Amino acid sequence: MNRRNFLRNTGFVAAGSLFVPAFMKPLEAMALDELSLYKNLIVVQLSGGNDGLNTVIPFGNDIYYQKRNSIAIKPESIIKLNDMQGLNPNMAALQEIYDQGWMTIINDVGYPNPDRSHFRSMDIWQTGSDSNQFLSTGWIGRYLDSNCKTCKFPYTAIEVDDSLSLAMKGQTKKGIALIDPAALFRNTNDPFFKAMLQNDKEHLDEDNLGYLYKTMIETSSSASYIQNTSKVYQSKFTYPNSGFANQLKTVSKFISSGLKTRVYYVSLSGFDTHVNQIGQQGNLLKQYSEGIAAFLKDLKSNNKLEDTLVITFSEFGRRVEQNASNGTDHGTANNMFVFGGRLKKQGIFNAAPNLSDLDTGDLKYQLDFRQVYGTILDKWLDVNNADILNKKFNTLDFI
Repeated sequence: MNRRNFLRNTGFVAAGSLFVPAFMKPLEAMALDELSLYKNLIVVQLSGGNDGLNTVIPFGNDIYYQKRNSIAIKPESIIKLNDMQGLNPNMAALQEIYDQGWMTIINDVGYPNPDRSHFRSMDIWQTGSDSNQFLSTGWIGRYLDSNCKTCKFPYTAIEVDDSLSLAMKGQTKKGIALIDPAALFRNTNDPFFKAMLQNDKEHLDEDNLGYLYKTMIETSSSASYIQNTSKVYQSKFTYPNSGFANQLKTVSKFISSGLKTRVYYVSLSGFDTHVNQIGQQGNLLKQYSEGIAAFLKDLKSNNKLEDTLVITFSEFGRRVEQNASNGTDHGTANNMFVFGGRLKKQGIFNAAPNLSDLDTGDLKYQLDFRQVYGTILDKWLDVNNADILNKKFNTLDFI
C-alpha cells in the first residue's frame, strides 16, 4: 500500500488531530478487576473568558453596581456566601456543594503582564508559561513526561473530546482524546484497521508513517483497556441533559469503574459575552453548576469523592465596567473553583477583588495561576512542581 492510501484509509489524520496515547504498551492482559487507588484530577476549562464578577458577585461593593448599571445581578437574587460575595442565581445547584464543604473559591487568579487574546492567553494557561514565553508542551503533558509512578501507562490522562488540548501534550508522551469509549473500541476493531496493524509493520521504519503506525497500535491497545474496564460499571445516577454533563458522566464512569487514569480534561465553551451577556452567561453557568453538582454527588455515592479534585479555570476574566452592548470585554484576573472531598480550606479562599484599585480598568491578580498548578502537582499528583513548571512556585493551603 502506498503512503497516500495508508494515510487516507486509516482515518486517523483529520483536522490535524490524533487519538494519541503516550507510547506503545499492550494493555489487554491487565487485570480488569484491579480498582484504582489513585487520586484523580479533573480539569474543567471554561472557554471564551468567563466573567468572574458576574459568577462570584461582589454585591457588597457599590462600585460593582456603578460600573454595571444594566448587567449587574440584583442583590436579592444572589446566593450570598458572606457579606461581600455570592454566587450567580443560575448556580443554585452549587449551594449544597458549597454548604457541604466540597467547594473552594479562589479570587483574582492571573499572571504578570496578562494577554487579552483568547488564543495566546489560553496557551499561557495550558502550558503554564510566562506571558513572554512560548512553550510547545502543556503542563499536564510535562507531568506525563515526568517519572511519576503511573505515567508509564498511555491512559494516565484522558480528555473527553475529539481532539487533544495543548495542556495534555508532552514532549514524549501525550494524553488520549475520546468521547465514546465504545465507539473508539469499535473503530479500532474494524477489519481494515486490524489488517493494517497485522500486515504493515514495515511502516515502523519510516519517520512519518512509523509514528502513525505506532499511534494506531497504542490507540488500539488503549481503546481495548478503556472499554473492557469501563463497560463493567453502569451509573444509576441521573445527570442533566447537556453535553457538558455527559462529559462529566463519562469521567465518573471511568473513575468508578477503576480506570487507572490520574488526569481528566473537560470543557464548556461560549463564555465570550461581548453582547447581551446576562442570558448567555446565565445559561452556561446553569449547565456548568448542574453538571458539576451531579458529578460530585455521583462520586460521593461511590465513595470516590475523597480521592477526586476538580479545578475550573477560564483563560481570562472580563473588564470591570460593562460595554455599550450589555456585555463585557476581555479582562485579566479571574476566579478559580476547586472541588473535592478533602479540601483543607473550604469556602472563599482569599479576599474579594478590589474594585477601587484597578490596572487601567482591569482587576489586579492576587495569585499566580501556577501557584494553583504547583499546589496540585506537589500535594495531589506527588511530583515536584519545579520540574513541571520550569521554576518553583509557592504552594497554597487549599489542599
